[in-house]
Amino acid sequence: MATVAEDKSQPVPEKGSQARWDPEWVARVLPLLKTIAKVYFRSEVRGMDKVPDGGVLLVSNHSGGMVAYDVPLIAVAFADEFGADRPLCTLAHDLVFLGAGDTIFGKFGFLRAHPRNAVAALREGMATLVFPGGVWDAMRPTSASAKINFNGQQGYVRTAIIAGVPIVPIVTIGGQETQLFLNDGAGLAKLLRLDKLIRATRAPLTFGFPFGLTLGMPPNVPLPSKMVTQVLDPIDITAEFGEDPDIDAVDEEIRSRMQAALDELDRDRRFPIIG
Repeated sequence: MATVAEDKSQPVPEKGSQARWDPEWVARVLPLLKTIAKVYFRSEVRGMDKVPDGGVLLVSNHSGGMVAYDVPLIAVAFADEFGADRPLCTLAHDLVFLGAGDTIFGKFGFLRAHPRNAVAALREGMATLVFPGGVWDAMRPTSASAKINFNGQQGYVRTAIIAGVPIVPIVTIGGQETQLFLNDGAGLAKLLRLDKLIRATRAPLTFGFPFGLTLGMPPNVPLPSKMVTQVLDPIDITAEFGEDPDIDAVDEEIRSRMQAALDELDRDRRFPIIG
């Protein structure tokens, strides 16, 4: 049975999550993001009204490789439902914050993916989006596009328990069709020590436009794959699993519900890219 313990081995987290988020900046950029989401990816998001008020942890699968568009698609649907003035944080890889990225993405509520940052944002009452599978998930082979795989990461469960907030699972299909991911690239990533250098556990061989076969760099232009997102019912961990929940059991149940929802989206998908 896994226990709840707050990780104290990492650096002090960012402060003032809500202060970094800039609603005016978000409002200016949303029209462009909405055009990309609705026109290019023909994004369809169902069930966003299920997200409760206040602090809530949105837990999603991750797709699209180096250019993952599931983040803006979810953000656009969130703003459509709740307005551009409700903050949405996203926990992101350290590479996002290199150079000017720290300032630019900070205005959108992006935070370095660390449990303390997530807990702080949630306790400030912010909806916070996390992709437990991270790079491992986003770089999975296209043949496994309908599989939920967090690579054993369960920190999101502990984060929700410590912050005292519900979890809202979210699943998206179509992202792994924005280019063809031919393999998982786990062996190559280990050989190149990418896990040590940039915390990348996969370096798959991909095929897309205009660069053809690549190892993710330079990134190909994403194909206009139709992306469909389903927001599931909120999960009150204490109510469902008791005052002292088994982390393994909670994680397994959440992934099971997400897999069932993703299986349904996959069954409804008639053709790759077209949807």
